[in-house]
Amino acid sequence: MTLQTPQPPPSALRAVLAALDSEAALRSPAATALRGAGGPLLPTHPLAVHVLSGRGAELFTAPRTGWRFLVQAGPSRSQPGPTVAVAAAEVVETGDGHAFSHFTAGPYLDSTVRALRQAWQLAQASRSRHQPRLLSMPGHYATALWLHHPEPSPATDLLIPLAPAPLGVTAHRVYPAAELLALLERATAGSPLALGLSS
Repeated sequence: MTLQTPQPPPSALRAVLAALDSEAALRSPAATALRGAGGPLLPTHPLAVHVLSGRGAELFTAPRTGWRFLVQAGPSRSQPGPTVAVAAAEVVETGDGHAFSHFTAGPYLDSTVRALRQAWQLAQASRSRHQPRLLSMPGHYATALWLHHPEPSPATDLLIPLAPAPLGVTAHRVYPAAELLALLERATAGSPLALGLSS
């Protein structure tokens, strides 16, 4: 499988860079790790954010609502070594382009990094092509890394649920998209999901 890294719109990247240079944005609680970073802050791994809402909604109908970037802290004299993701920055689509929304940290950040590693490992063992995206499913209190095939169908797109995941769903298991969505629909129809708290 080949991963096709998406290219974010220039206005999305500008919005993140402006936030990383803004004292007001960096005062938020989720930006604590950014304020303490010794090296330069670098927005990396842009992921289009899609939202799937409504009972029985089809995956291809999930609109793109913005972009999420992993923010890495580069090495410094006091903290040498490889860059690490210390937060995520989210921008939302607006009529004029993109606007910074918020920084996030916590379990979803670490889980996103892990899911991306899984996707790269899958890419070494398959000839198919996929584009990584983020899929938010607020009705199921779930988020997944969405490996989108250029010729989408229930059999070609894959979903990797991020942790914490709803009960009955295994975080970081690679699911065919149709299988995971059907599982979530059955759980919702049967009884309210008991959930691990999400960020």
